[in-house]
Amino acid sequence: MFIKTTLTAAAALFAVSGATFAHATLEQTEAAIGATTMVTLRVPHGCDGAATSAVRIEIPEGFYAVKPMPKADWELSTETGAYETPYDNHGTEMTEGVRAVTWSGGDLPDGYYDEFTIRGTVGSQLAAGGTLFFPALQTCANGTANWTDTSGSHDVPNPAPSLSLVSGDVGHGHGGPAITMGETATLGDLEIAAPFARATLPNQPVAGGFLTITNTGATDDTLVAASSPAAGRTEVHEMTMDGDVMRMRELADGLPVPAGETVTLEPGGYHVMFMDLAGPLSEGDATEVTLTFEDAGAVTLTMPVMARDATGPEHGVHSDHGSH
Repeated sequence: MFIKTTLTAAAALFAVSGATFAHATLEQTEAAIGATTMVTLRVPHGCDGAATSAVRIEIPEGFYAVKPMPKADWELSTETGAYETPYDNHGTEMTEGVRAVTWSGGDLPDGYYDEFTIRGTVGSQLAAGGTLFFPALQTCANGTANWTDTSGSHDVPNPAPSLSLVSGDVGHGHGGPAITMGETATLGDLEIAAPFARATLPNQPVAGGFLTITNTGATDDTLVAASSPAAGRTEVHEMTMDGDVMRMRELADGLPVPAGETVTLEPGGYHVMFMDLAGPLSEGDATEVTLTFEDAGAVTLTMPVMARDATGPEHGVHSDHGSH
């Protein structure tokens, strides 16, 4: 059974002596309700000069189906417990799950910085404008440093890292619209359709995402960037055959989308490459990707995760689209 640590007023200060420390924070600042997202804790220092040997993150109610990212030379452990409210996880009711994650046995010197990552889903019952707090605790040889105050006050010495909640129907801070599975996005003169990603093996570090982009306008555009909370890096790639050798390269200058044409990102060709995955992509799951175009701006898509050999978003059958 999960036992939540209760912190006294005395523990609101560091358990070691010393001067004021820079706060531990999250790399992300907001999360979309109903979406799967990556949460990365930034640890900027040790405890009063001592190296950090363990980091613990508590999972707030409302953040479920959590999967932690392993770190080399650190032992990973989780604590599970019941949810206050059951969650529908792609047709399966979840009544319990990971409620805390600990990385231990490491050695992060005071003069170094590191990140600790988990992946999970924001409950659809939460309200936009709310906050999710992720209380964190660093353990060092000479004591602990806690980041556990969930009051939301900026005046406390140990604020818990937090995410602001935004509606799932906006662009999550990227300035563009969001579309869900099965929909077609219209972004200026661009129509973006049939997004999907392929499932991965448990320890697979990369995955591919696919879609079609139709430029209905009279001006060329270019897909210049992609990002996703499911991956540490996301790039636009091209896969080609060089004789009998298949080669893949990043499109450093972006993927052109000529006026009046459709560009297809598909297995064996152009694709979005998810790299340094926060966890495996499972068939039946979904992940988000934000595409940024040189002229049209940004759009956030929800990609259904299909089978590892899928060629399209519907039952593994590739849609009949032209390609550039």
